This record gives sequence, C-alpha cells and structure tokens, in this order.
Amino acid sequence: MKKMKFNFTGVLPERFEAAMAELAPELGIELSGSGAEVELFRAPGPEVRKKGGEIRIGWAKPVHAYRAISLLAELRDGEDMERAERSCFETGYMVDASRNAVPNIPTLKAVLRKMALMGMDCAMMYTEETYEVPEYPYFGYMRGRYTQKELAELDDYAFTLGIELIPFIQTLGHLNRALRWPEMQKFMDNGEVLLCDDEETYKFIAAMLRAASAPYRTRRIHIGMDEAHGIGLGRHVTIHGYEPPHDIIRRHLKRVRDMCVEMGLKPMMWGDMFFRPDSPTGGYYDTGDPTPESIASALPDVGIMYWDYYHEKKEEHAEMLRKHRLLGGETLFAGGLWTWSGPAPDYKKALANSLSGLEAAKEAGVPFCVGCAWGDNGAETNILASLAGMQLYAEFEYTGGYDEGWMAERLKTCCGGELERFYALSRFNTVPGMKAGPMRPVNAAKFLLYQDPLVQLYADDTAGMDMASHYKRLEAEYGSYAGEGGAYALLWEFYEKLARALSSKCLWHQRSIPAVRAGDRELVRELAEGLTGTIGDVEELRLVWRRLWNTTNKPYGFEIIDGRLGAVEARLSTARDRCLDWASGGAETLPELYEKVLSYTRLPDGSLFGSYAVGEIVSACKIDI
Repeated sequence: MKKMKFNFTGVLPERFEAAMAELAPELGIELSGSGAEVELFRAPGPEVRKKGGEIRIGWAKPVHAYRAISLLAELRDGEDMERAERSCFETGYMVDASRNAVPNIPTLKAVLRKMALMGMDCAMMYTEETYEVPEYPYFGYMRGRYTQKELAELDDYAFTLGIELIPFIQTLGHLNRALRWPEMQKFMDNGEVLLCDDEETYKFIAAMLRAASAPYRTRRIHIGMDEAHGIGLGRHVTIHGYEPPHDIIRRHLKRVRDMCVEMGLKPMMWGDMFFRPDSPTGGYYDTGDPTPESIASALPDVGIMYWDYYHEKKEEHAEMLRKHRLLGGETLFAGGLWTWSGPAPDYKKALANSLSGLEAAKEAGVPFCVGCAWGDNGAETNILASLAGMQLYAEFEYTGGYDEGWMAERLKTCCGGELERFYALSRFNTVPGMKAGPMRPVNAAKFLLYQDPLVQLYADDTAGMDMASHYKRLEAEYGSYAGEGGAYALLWEFYEKLARALSSKCLWHQRSIPAVRAGDRELVRELAEGLTGTIGDVEELRLVWRRLWNTTNKPYGFEIIDGRLGAVEARLSTARDRCLDWASGGAETLPELYEKVLSYTRLPDGSLFGSYAVGEIVSACKIDI
C-alpha cells in the first residue's frame, strides 16, 4: 500500500520533528515537503478539520497533536472530517515493573509511541525496588532494577512524545523483596512494612525519593503507602508499645511529605490505609465515612488515589469517591486492567470495573484517572496483552464514553491490533459452565495450568465441564492469528501453545479420576501414555513463553516461570509413571485419585472465586515451609 505523505506546517509542538520520526512509521505515513499540507494551530484539545484539500489540526498539548494526526491517518482518500475532542480528565497507564517482569527499554518505548498516538497524558512506572538507589546496593539486587541512565533515557523519550513519565514507588508497605535481605531488615516493622518513627528508616526513604525522582523531569511522584497490613504491630510495638494505626500513619505521612516538599516533589498516594484501620475486616470498601482520626491523618497537599478493581456499578464508585473527598486532599481514581489473573487478562472484568469507575470519576470532576496493569504472582500476562485496556482509558478521556466499534478502529490505528482478539483472551479464564464470583473473575487458565495431575484440588469445582474441547477451539483460533504474522505473532503463538497445553492437560483432569475409580486399567493406561504428549505441550509452552518474556522484559524473573512449568512437567511425569504402574498391576492403589473430592473455590451461588497464587493451586501442603 502506498504511504500517505504529509507536510506539517503552522504552530508545531516542540520536538515535533523528532516525535514524528518515531510516530510516522507506526501510522504508515511519510513526512515530505511534497505531501499534503497540514496546518497545525492551537486549540483547547485535539481537532481535525479536513475539507477537500484543506487540512488543519488543533492541539493544546503535544499528545493532542499526535492523537489528531492518528485520526487523520484513518481517513480514506477523499474523506472529510470535522472533529473536536475535549478531555474529561488526564489519563495515565501504570506499568508494573515489580512483580518479576521488568519491561525492557525498547518495549517501553514502543508502548510510549502507542500512548502518544492515543493522546494519553502520562505513564506511571511502578517500581517497588526495581530502581537504583546507590547508597543501598541490596535494593533491587538481582531483580533487573532500572539504572538511573535507563530511566533518564526513557524519560527523554517520553518527553519527546509529549508524555509525562511519573515515578511510582513505595514508602511504607509492599517492600517485601527489599526487606528480605539481612542487610535491609533493620528497616523492617514486619515482612512487608517499614519501621516508622525510626531515623534510619527516614534516611533510607530520603535516599529512595532522591533516586526515584532524579531521572525524571516531572515533579509529581506517587509514594504508595497502600496495603500496609499490620503496621505498628511488628518491631514497632516492641520498641514503642501499641499505638492506633492512624496515629502512626499520620506521623509517617507527614515525614515523607516534608521530604518531598524539600526536594520540590508533589506527592500522591493510595487511599486505602485511611479506611482499613476502621474496618471490621481490615478491608477497604466496607467502612462508613472516614472517622475523625482518619481525616486527621490525611494531608491536604497530598493527592489521594481511590483504587477499585472490583466494583461494577457507577453508584458504588461514586460513593467511594465521596468518602475519599472527605479526607480533604485532591481525589484521583485508579481502575484495573485485570492483567493479574494469570497468563491471560480478563477484559470482561476490566471493562465492567473501569467503565463504571470512569463514568463516576467524570461526573465527580476527578482530574486524573489511571489504568493499572498489575502483574501479581509472577507477571504471567505479558505487557502487550494490556494494550486494549490502555486504549480504553484513552478513548474515554476524549469521548467521555465507550463505543466498541470506535475502540476497534482506534486500536487498529494506534496499536495495529484487532480488538476482538484481545477481548477474546477472557475466554481463557472462563470455561463454559464456569461462573465468576461477584468481586473477582474466575481464572481457569491459571489454576488448570498448575493444578496437580494427582492432587486435583479443583476436581469438584470443574466437574461436568468440557474444558479440553474449549481450549482446543482456542488453540485453533490463536494458531490462525499467529500464522498471519505481524507485530503480535509471538503473543498469539504464546496463547496458541497455552491453549494446547491446557487442552491436553484438561483431558487428563476430566477423565483420570472416573477411570481410576471405575477400575478401567486399560483406559488409565491410554490416558497415562497420553501424558507424554502433554509434557511435550507444556515444554513447547515454556519455550515460547521464554521467547516472549525475553523479547519484552529483562531476563530476571523468568526463573520463576521456568520453575513453575518445570514442576508441572515433573508432576505429569510422576502421574504417568505411577498410573502406568497401577494399570499394569504393579501398584495396589492410587490414593490421591480415590480420595473424595470436595469443592474448593465454589461459592454457595455456584460461582468460583478463582485462585491467584500458585501456592494456593498446586497442593494442600505448604510450598514454602
């Protein structure tokens, strides 16, 4: 296809030529003095005015210009457009670089190019301890931490594209990987939470703030402070005696805020710890209005981010936003892209949660909303699989709503991807007959991949479901996508191999227990011999997963995936050998396959709660004892 040629004139953003050198290839256009003349002008937001041979593009921020150019690139020959868009709020995309996968710089640059075409305002780099703090060499040791040079290079690139890159760290909880080292345990209250009211801790936090902010132009920083479970109940209570959590949080936040102010930083933080101490369950969403003690622990110059990846009703989000506003700080919103279910994202849940949250945020006048691509329990979903979620947040920013047809066109333009292929990844998580729980989706791809072939904890939960046929269909579907080639061929090949391994493994899960209990030794022999092929399917999955990981991430962290799939192969080998022995009369019994099966994650209404950690899935025994 012949490339469209454009000659951009008028009021151009700074670094426009450098930005377009990166973005033009993404759009398949060419910058040429002999191309169609496009005049850029200042406007309140992205605008495209094309009538006949006259083309004008309006922008307020540089990303508005790049979004408008991407809209222009969608037009067919002779087609006109008169479109003016306005932002509902700023939008961001949060990259999780702390759950074993640390996306490499080329991958992040590719994501930033797509964000620029979407018109997204900022990217947040969630780095618990995967950034360099020179004074503390164990911080991020052997975790693939970013160097200051890498982050500065990435910030320069984002700046060229008109995107604000924001550091996102932790200054209270979620520091288990840092605190595991004997050298770092002097900063520990408990295994996750820093020791508050300790001068060495604040010296450490000051070093983190300096190191985290140094590579970035922005003065905004997210200081975390969520899910600090057990705060004040570890070493702190031994040293200082018991104090109400709100009192400790108030003092700690003030110290961290003051350090930020001294460094010229503008902090924001998560909102849950203002509510958890008042909850009967330690939860976030089951309290009333914030108590006077909670309000007293908040600071008006620290933005408070309400995060909610679960609720699906606008009214529920609106109520939580109201409660957060009572704390006094600027209220922000974070929704979930549901990339943490296992190897496949759940777009059905992401859509339901995000759209209701974004609608409530728009009505409440929230100024900033971010889509979080978390990677809990090993970052098994690749960053590329989250692109449709990123597009969702961008399109809502500029249209104030959701239209699936429009989304599909925009994803094709900005990412070169087919929306239905991304959305269909949800089918890896829900086999026909499975019903998701009310707060989080079932994640069949994960628990079926790691379920032990002999200790089948989910046998009752999945009874009567033809899981093997379901995944066989997905194998054919994603195999055809991979065969087409293109930018996502390796991603689709990964899902093809995942579906093949699941189909083969589920055939065993569906038939082994009934065959053994029926005493059908011939069928058991046939099924056990088939496990040789299943072991090969899991090995093929491991190899393509490794290629995908090493293409998009630093190499660190894949040792965990290697270990998980190596264990799956080993247990399949054990199941094969023991069942062949039994089928030949050599073994008297197979107790695991005779034991009465009990439901595991099935709730009273028949839905499955899902299992999000491998340790919950593979055995009733404790893995790390």
